[in-house]
Amino acid sequence: MWAPFEERSGVVPCGTPWGQWYQTLEEVFIEVRVPLGMRVQDVQCGLQSRHVALAVGGREMLKGKLFDSTIADEGTWTLEVRKRVRIVLTKTKRDAANCWTSLLESEYAADPWVQDQMQRKLTLERFQKESPGFDFSGAEISGNYTKGGPDFSNLEK
Repeated sequence: MWAPFEERSGVVPCGTPWGQWYQTLEEVFIEVRVPLGMRVQDVQCGLQSRHVALAVGGREMLKGKLFDSTIADEGTWTLEVRKRVRIVLTKTKRDAANCWTSLLESEYAADPWVQDQMQRKLTLERFQKESPGFDFSGAEISGNYTKGGPDFSNLEK
């Protein structure tokens, strides 16, 4: 059994002043640096379908309307090694055509190069999901990969 695609192929992070965010076909990951020694009791995190709010030690770290909708009941957060909060959001639209260009509607946009790399990675992840017998983790892609790549659904099998 193979490890998840993102573990084998790496992720394309989008750096922010507070940490980074990245995505897979199904999830968005937010990693926020916090002062060393923080405890779970110091973290207040609110996750809704289209909103996220994070405060640590009474200081607001992240707040706003998400780029797209998520499944609120499946959102989780953890405090890791008392120095980072990791938030995992499940996308409602889970396909390569749904590549988030920013974390929030008005903030933390990926620059054009990072956005291109994210779209490539999601397209390869889509190919992996459609062809589980092949390993696309080290593959390169060029050509038509925007909006999830070409549609092969009409081809005969």
